[in-house]
Amino acid sequence: MTLHIAVCAKQVPDPEAPPSSFQVDEGAMRVVPTAAAPPVINGFDMQAAEAALRIRDSAAAGEVEITVLSVGTGFSMDAMRQALAVGADRLALVDDAGAAELDGMATARVLAAALKKMGPYRLVLCGRQASDWDQGYVPLALAELLRVPCVSFARKVEWTQGQDGGRLRVERALPGGYQVVETPLPAVVSVSNELGEPRFPTLRGIMEASKKAPVALTLADLDVNAADLAPGLLLRRLYVPESERRCELIEGVDERDAGRKLASKLREAELI
Repeated sequence: MTLHIAVCAKQVPDPEAPPSSFQVDEGAMRVVPTAAAPPVINGFDMQAAEAALRIRDSAAAGEVEITVLSVGTGFSMDAMRQALAVGADRLALVDDAGAAELDGMATARVLAAALKKMGPYRLVLCGRQASDWDQGYVPLALAELLRVPCVSFARKVEWTQGQDGGRLRVERALPGGYQVVETPLPAVVSVSNELGEPRFPTLRGIMEASKKAPVALTLADLDVNAADLAPGLLLRRLYVPESERRCELIEGVDERDAGRKLASKLREAELI
């Protein structure tokens, strides 16, 4: 029996870009894309893809098939094809203007609808959170909508073949240690950074990925309506925090005098 794995991936602004490159339209309450912060696949989601690839590496040829699924609009194919370049079998994009500004709950609803339409998938892997909003509840909501178990913060995921679809053995990252959990399939697993660095795409992988066309879906294809996308969270304000820094040079006749004056200043500010 082939194990069909779906990896949920989100396109986000590059978190390694300098803070000065991020722009926010406060009136529209949205992040403005800029060339200085190009889109990438969320790092945790690439680790989820790596977990899927490791499962396939340990299985017999043809036993595991991996689909990467994303919801949004305005996708960068250079970014999204990275999942294909490292070894995923296919890429599916729910590309719709109505999916541009979804909150986590609405995203989970669209993902669940896409998985049901394209599946069945025995295992769904997600990153533990996205680097843009850092909320981290989409995997939990998705598992609830699919009515399957959810294992969070996985640092290692192993699959054992069986007549019933097999079982998963998951090591969950905990402060100071880890917890071993076993679950039947189907299941949703959120993968944490403790899994380790994802593999780099090879030149051959990049060339093969450029030849693969993604599976294109819209919200209408999934029978998702506006009521399903109603936000559960109300965004009051979106802005870039402003910070003010002041530097004061403490001078003295020598180092001891400067140190005494510095200590006096810190006491006045009630810092010591």
